[in-house]
Amino acid sequence: METPGSQSSLHRANLERVVRAVRLAGSLTQAEIARTTGLSAATVSNIVRELKDGGTVEVTPTSAGGRRARSVSLSGDAGIVIGVDFGHTHLRVAIGNLAHQVLAEEAEPLDVDASAAQGFDRAEQLVSRLLTATGVDRTKIAGVGLGVPGPIDVESGTLGSTSILPGWTGTKPAEELASRLGVPVHVDNDANLGALGELVWGSGRGVKDLAYIKVASGVGAGLVISGRIYRGPGGTAGEIGHITLDESGPVCRCGNRGCLETFAAARYVLPLLQSSHGTDLTMERVVSLARDGDPGCRRVIADVGRHIGSGVANLCNLLNPSRVVLGGDLAEAGELVLGPIRESVGRYAIPSAARQLSVLPGALGGRAEVLGALALALSEMGDSTLLDGSLPAGAPAFT
Repeated sequence: METPGSQSSLHRANLERVVRAVRLAGSLTQAEIARTTGLSAATVSNIVRELKDGGTVEVTPTSAGGRRARSVSLSGDAGIVIGVDFGHTHLRVAIGNLAHQVLAEEAEPLDVDASAAQGFDRAEQLVSRLLTATGVDRTKIAGVGLGVPGPIDVESGTLGSTSILPGWTGTKPAEELASRLGVPVHVDNDANLGALGELVWGSGRGVKDLAYIKVASGVGAGLVISGRIYRGPGGTAGEIGHITLDESGPVCRCGNRGCLETFAAARYVLPLLQSSHGTDLTMERVVSLARDGDPGCRRVIADVGRHIGSGVANLCNLLNPSRVVLGGDLAEAGELVLGPIRESVGRYAIPSAARQLSVLPGALGGRAEVLGALALALSEMGDSTLLDGSLPAGAPAFT
């Protein structure tokens, strides 16, 4: 029996510290593990050897700074995680292993205005189809990350009121999907998952403080502070779309006037161009036309960028992030939108905060949220289960 403060308990804690560092990063050299954990190089070397002998990690030759090194990652067959992302018009599912490798991914159209039950039926079917296609042993499922385009109450797990998913208000998405899949499910809103996805796999790699701005039917932000998502006590942190830009502006869905969302979200922006480009216009099409030189689309995108930049400037003054990543279809506009964002940040942000900020397009496109769901599942699983060789138990495995 291990007792607090004993050599065995200290050794166990160090094992879990190394496993956690590797799990969150995907792969690290032994020198990087030592820097991340604060353990000595000798201790890390001994622990990695022990974990490798036990089949928990895999070690492969690599190079770092021009020198030979060894890359450490969790064993590919140690377990799998599943990401499920409900978007405004789609459902996307991905399956990955604990070494951060995506094994399968698929998306299909979905009308989220349909009932929640129908949405979960489709998710269950798609997960089952991908598991069958990859031949993954379902007992290896360590957890599921779930993304929804709406606020989640952190205490109850209930989806709050949202005009994007009106038929889902009051549901508990994590509980519902867990009861169907028989494994632990962790839920978050799409902006937070976009931030996690870009942090682990995309434009946020290498930084610990960033804001992921998603512009779609609404405008939201996922905030990463010291390497962790900041949700706030009620789970509503990052609602940048409801920063007031003009007290006499259009009435927002939240009941206030002149919110950033009323100047940047697709539902408010597209009508400005529909008289010349048709009522079936999408933000993706606006971006394409702007890149081809359409003056009206270019002007609208520049205006949207300046408005977003005003909101980003507020974030800079409050939180001083080192990086802002723009996601959604708008990110494909490149400098047509990023330039105006930077212009507004330079005008309205504290100079010292503006100088330290880089504004980049997301690297993952429409995959950011589902990869963030994988990252959420990876971050929430316990390290002791890996060391003990058993995955967390849930309800009976689904068939």
